Amino acid sequence: MNALNRLILLILALLLLVVPVVLLLVFFGVVPAGIVNQYTGYKSAVGAVGGLSASSVTTGTRTIIAIVGAIVAILALLLLLRELTFGRMVSRSTVMDDTPGRETVITANAVKTLAESAAREVGAESPSASLASTKGSYTVFTGIQVPHSDNYTELAARARENIRRVLGDQGVPLKDVEVTVRGSAS
Repeated sequence: MNALNRLILLILALLLLVVPVVLLLVFFGVVPAGIVNQYTGYKSAVGAVGGLSASSVTTGTRTIIAIVGAIVAILALLLLLRELTFGRMVSRSTVMDDTPGRETVITANAVKTLAESAAREVGAESPSASLASTKGSYTVFTGIQVPHSDNYTELAARARENIRRVLGDQGVPLKDVEVTVRGSAS
């Protein structure tokens, strides 16, 4: 997904959060309708919302408004969290071979699945992988659980080397592999 699409989704997510909050603030009288009209220019819409009072709305209508508001807020948060990576750049796909006629691209989900399978192959339980990418190569972060009978350090080292080997055999460009033990499996 290119930067323009990400920017548009980020703006849409922010609007889905800000607009309902402003409308609710006007509805409950926290923000005067005149101030909102001054910045938006939508006097009739603001007047209609400002003319409503909380006491004139029935309980059923309040319930519907709350449900719709919750759905819009969840949708906005999902869009927002999808676009924010909190400092880690994540590519959706990486070109593995750009030779004309033999172009090969691997998706981030495929890399995660390969890493989780490689960790499971050496005996790790409940592996979960996340990725960061810089300049076309991946840094793989894998969290595993260790069975009670295994040595934590040894299994983490085996998982790291197996992930590195499996992804290397597939031609996935790797920068680093980090394995974190989250505890023992029950």
